[in-house]
Amino acid sequence: MVRQSFVYGSEVIDYTVLFTERPPGRILIHVHPNEAVQVDAPTGRCLKEVHEAVLKRARWISRHVSDARRLREHVLPRAYVSGEGIFYLGRRYQLKVEYQPKASAEAKMLRGQLRVTTPSKDAAAVKELVDKWYRARAVEVFERRLNEVACRMRWLKKVPAWRLLKMQKQWGSCSPAGNILLNPHLVKAPRECIDYVLVHELCHLKEHNHGTKFYKLLEQTYPDWRPVKARLDGMAELLLNE
Repeated sequence: MVRQSFVYGSEVIDYTVLFTERPPGRILIHVHPNEAVQVDAPTGRCLKEVHEAVLKRARWISRHVSDARRLREHVLPRAYVSGEGIFYLGRRYQLKVEYQPKASAEAKMLRGQLRVTTPSKDAAAVKELVDKWYRARAVEVFERRLNEVACRMRWLKKVPAWRLLKMQKQWGSCSPAGNILLNPHLVKAPRECIDYVLVHELCHLKEHNHGTKFYKLLEQTYPDWRPVKARLDGMAELLLNE
């Protein structure tokens, strides 16, 4: 990881270069919701080449940093009303709340919207339905992805038991006894970010701390975890917002 910067107009913009094995030959630039600029560069590229590629997209980067800054200024506790943004698997959807006095309370994804039907106009009732929907999706997605990533870990004899737990600052945890907890908010993140968290926690079943052996195991299982982690960190403020 290398920290660099460039000047655009009167603004100094910092960026972080993460060298990765993929995608071969391409330099990718991301502006995260927390305004952090991440540049994924193939291993072997020199910093001068990377910097030149960044300067070619300086206007694009500056515009997206400004957009992220404006969005962060309006990150407030959710009101759970129609029009709010809802994240699921890395994509942004719109919340649509429909009050129907005689209807059954439910939440479902339909044509790019998370539609909540409720007989109550209480925001807490809407939040409860949204949370229930997220937890149901989290169980489905995490179970499927756990089975998938566990196949890469030859030393893992079986997929361990796990459960959901809302956490304010963590995506997951693994106790020394092997109890895995996963934050249901993680289902809002892109699939690669979910996979990274799952692999991270599964590695703790073999290495219980964050020592050299742990990171060697993580590297073997998920070689490109660094840029994925950086992407997830950049989205944390928005995804954990309730």
